[in-house]
Amino acid sequence: MQLAVNIIVLASIYALIACGYVLIYRVSRVLNLAHGELMMLGAYLVLATASLFSDHPGIALGVAVLLSLLVGALVYVFLMRKMTGEMVLAAILTTVALGILIRGLVILIWSAQQQYPAQALGVANPSLMLVGGARISLWSAVLVLTTVFVYCALFGFLRFGRWGMRMRAAGQNPLLAAQRGINLHTVYAVAWSLSTLTGALAGILMALDSGITTSMPVIALKAFPAALVGGLDSLAGAMAGALIVAAAEVLLIYYVDPLLSDVVPFLVLLAMLVMRPWGLFGTREELDRV
Repeated sequence: MQLAVNIIVLASIYALIACGYVLIYRVSRVLNLAHGELMMLGAYLVLATASLFSDHPGIALGVAVLLSLLVGALVYVFLMRKMTGEMVLAAILTTVALGILIRGLVILIWSAQQQYPAQALGVANPSLMLVGGARISLWSAVLVLTTVFVYCALFGFLRFGRWGMRMRAAGQNPLLAAQRGINLHTVYAVAWSLSTLTGALAGILMALDSGITTSMPVIALKAFPAALVGGLDSLAGAMAGALIVAAAEVLLIYYVDPLLSDVVPFLVLLAMLVMRPWGLFGTREELDRV
């Protein structure tokens, strides 16, 4: 039972991060390779807000989440907007440079030492007993529930929301969408904001559970294969890919060797690229375009 709980928690982490990759790719066909650093920045923002609202952890967390939304919009407005219409490779390299910049700024401001936002906020992280003797920490349980809520909200937003439908239209045919009066820049800004928000939620909850270091982007790098395995233009694929990668990682760690944890996601990715390069739920036409 504990093994199943570990798989669910890890799959929730990967799924929450992977949906950020999917949101930007399905709208603009850009791979955001700074997603891990933006996730880390969201976690460090909790440290900043904790110093301002130390007696009100709920307010501190809420302000950090809102700041993450704002950061995503600002990244697009002041950086990625200038890449609109340029080669996709140029936009991807811009995100690489952005990630390096964010990591450097985080080290300069907060140092590279491990820090614990939960202590700064004065919140506990007790262990919860589940059926079958399995245990899960409070913030891990919150992360699982948050992942479920985020995916339900995103599915509803993209299916029924006004801006969600505009995002889908811009992703399918940006030229036609622009001709029908959809402001592509606003759509892209919304996509970057939501992507940064989902990454920041993952970073914040992981930081509250086990602390935060400047190596956190490595987790986002391991979540990237989950998005590719499921299909880069599919939210459902991100969930399925996250579950597959997490199950393979936990099982091989448990039955083979813990040192395989950083390798397993990419082994799963290589196997999927051989069998179905466009992913489980991805569309083959998109692969041909790329």
